[in-house]
Amino acid sequence: MTRRTETGFTLVELAIAVVILVVLMMLAVPSMNGVLADRRLRRSLDGFNAIVREAQERSITERRPYLIVWHEGAVGLRPEGLLKGEDPEPAVKLRLGKNESLKFSFPAALLDETPAEWIFWPSGNCEPAVVSYRGKDGGWTANYSALTARAEIVTYVAK
Repeated sequence: MTRRTETGFTLVELAIAVVILVVLMMLAVPSMNGVLADRRLRRSLDGFNAIVREAQERSITERRPYLIVWHEGAVGLRPEGLLKGEDPEPAVKLRLGKNESLKFSFPAALLDETPAEWIFWPSGNCEPAVVSYRGKDGGWTANYSALTARAEIVTYVAK
């Protein structure tokens, strides 16, 4: 009498494989959340830097001052003085989500209480500024140069 052997996995082997997969997934999920939080935080920095570049470019090409203005929940870009027929609404806007905030400070300002605007002169220069962002995904702080309006990242912390 010949004995037949069947090939396949036993129930115990399948259960062990499933447990190993679950443990690996539990280890991978927190790191994926960190990657996604970093991506959202980077998007906020890139969005703000785009407004700064736009302010500098428009001030140079149109040869007139532009302002980055902020108020509750948004940051916008508009010319300092409006031309006839020009819309007073900001040309470019960056909306902040719930639990997001931007804080501006001007180290070279002569006043303690500065207005809620950042000026870019027709030469493309701007007032040096320190901008801090805080949101649910973390925060960043950047120093903006008066000559180049480029950011030097001081802190960048993703949650």
